[in-house]
Amino acid sequence: MAANVVSPANDFSHLSPKRISFVTGGIITAIIGILMMPWKLYAGAGAYIFTWLIGYSSLMGALGGILICDYWLLRKQRLDVDDLFRMNGRYSYWGGVNPRAVVALVLAILPVVPGFVRAAVTPGGRVAHPDFFDQLYSYAWFVTFGLSFLIYWLLMRREVVAPVNAKS
Repeated sequence: MAANVVSPANDFSHLSPKRISFVTGGIITAIIGILMMPWKLYAGAGAYIFTWLIGYSSLMGALGGILICDYWLLRKQRLDVDDLFRMNGRYSYWGGVNPRAVVALVLAILPVVPGFVRAAVTPGGRVAHPDFFDQLYSYAWFVTFGLSFLIYWLLMRREVVAPVNAKS
């Protein structure tokens, strides 16, 4: 199996170990990879830059905004390391997922989705006459970072972030 297939194959097999083996996970990964038509991304530099790289940066910006807000602003760089590994620790939230973080992620990405869709369906990825959403999409990392940071802070500011003793 190719190196880039190992991680998603493991992910799929861990979703349902009784039903999905590592090999089946690899096959699922291969099918998804083919359906994504990556050869179209490499058809031209514009398509690669304006669809894949900017689209990916919108996700990374939103994740970065949430992580930086949580660690630097809300928790003031103090974590309870033991609780990171406890099933019912202070960071477990709802089944291991912080619903407020998911809401912040989705709301931060929504404004750049129209620009992404338009870039994805435009040959070469470069829109000839960009509108507001296309311009917003051009700055996707900054837009999603700022929005996710702000939204996450607004959603989490009332939650009590208990101070951690000397551990950090």
